[in-house]
Amino acid sequence: MYGACYIRVSTEEQTEFSPNAQLRALKEYAKKNGIALSKKHIYIDEGISGRKAEKRPAFMQMIATAKSKPKPFDVILVHKFDRFARSREDSVVYKSLLKKECGIKVVSITESIEDDKFSVILEAMLEAMAEYYSLNLAEEVKKGMTEKALKGGYQTYAPFGYRLVDKKLIIEPKEAEYVRFMFNKFAEKEMGLRALAVYLNDLGIKSRFGNKFENRSVEYIFNNPVYIGNVRWTPTGRIRRNWNNSDSIISKGNHEPIIDIELWERVQEALAHQKETAPKYNRHNVPMSTWLRGLVHCSNCNNTLVNNRQGYMQCGGYSRGRCKVSHSIKKNILENLILQQLREDFQSRFDITIVPKVQGFTISNELELLTERLKKLEIREQRIKEAYQDEIDTKEEYKENKQKLQIEKRNIQEQLDGIKTNLLNQDDSPNSNGEMIYKNIENVYELLTDETVELNVKHRAVHFLISKTVFNKLEKSLLIEYK
Repeated sequence: MYGACYIRVSTEEQTEFSPNAQLRALKEYAKKNGIALSKKHIYIDEGISGRKAEKRPAFMQMIATAKSKPKPFDVILVHKFDRFARSREDSVVYKSLLKKECGIKVVSITESIEDDKFSVILEAMLEAMAEYYSLNLAEEVKKGMTEKALKGGYQTYAPFGYRLVDKKLIIEPKEAEYVRFMFNKFAEKEMGLRALAVYLNDLGIKSRFGNKFENRSVEYIFNNPVYIGNVRWTPTGRIRRNWNNSDSIISKGNHEPIIDIELWERVQEALAHQKETAPKYNRHNVPMSTWLRGLVHCSNCNNTLVNNRQGYMQCGGYSRGRCKVSHSIKKNILENLILQQLREDFQSRFDITIVPKVQGFTISNELELLTERLKKLEIREQRIKEAYQDEIDTKEEYKENKQKLQIEKRNIQEQLDGIKTNLLNQDDSPNSNGEMIYKNIENVYELLTDETVELNVKHRAVHFLISKTVFNKLEKSLLIEYK
């Protein structure tokens, strides 16, 4: 039996559940129960809460690996069930997925549960207790953070213009100068959000997370009260650009401000005026206006072209200040160019090279079975190599096992080569497949040019046919990649 280990520790203080302690116990359990472990199937999330699975990268990697074929391991070992998940929903969802779709069981090495009907109740009780502990801990932590926020304490990463030293914000002089520059230029209406983002990117200035600036990141800076000496914290979670969230706590901070209140208020007035004259475009409430959405990409930065209210398509990266090359083109012209190319392609019957998929042949299941068997042997060969490297097997045992596998692999490969040779020698003309491809292009073209067909249907159809379209305005070219 092959096994994987999942290890999680949320704080450094949990010495009882330290990664090394958990791994040592898991290895001992595996050895006693005849479970073979591989280093590549040991997954560790350090300093991470178990509340939400999607926020645990090693956990999600383990689940993705478990779903691969052939099955990489038969069992996942954890120190306690609360290491696997502290949310009953996550626990049920992922255990069910592993068991039903992958045939993989999750085993707690310290919570012995028999494989009978009473184990369902016991396991559910353990999961409920873990979730209660997690919820109660989160509530207590939130109380402490709220109290800290009310006293002006800072409790997140340092924003652009500051650095965090001993949990206190200290001004970063060079970055602070750019902050003052942005506030002054915007207050004087000399530069807008996008112009400021382009200016900073041209200078090679990076955001706090090392990314290029864009209009949204500049807007965030203009709405962050940290720059006037205040701190903002929202107990209910992220404010999602709702700068005046009623749940937010804003208190006088313990750090030095970068700008004064007068400049701050002038910028707030300028932002308010901008919103009045150019209201935010709410994509969720606007119906689809073209089947091009998500289809055409900028040749310079690979961002998709987005539709604006003037009837043009423009590079999304350029609109946000991340791309310096404008790829603006009228929506109806771009639609007509693609339609014209589709028509030329199915009418001209351009040359097609068809590579048949092995799985598509129906003469026998033997080819598929042999291929699957060969993959399993390759995995076994890798595992016996790892066992030798980890000093589990001796050199003699490794050589003997490897020789047996190579003989079996050679026999299977000879059978595969014989079957493939027979298939290649068959008289299988590609004409019928070629005609089907031409017909697919023609059908999509007719659907796109039919005014009675809804846009969402056209959108799905063109994405079924085309994988990507790249527009280069400078070269006046349009590259279409068919699926």
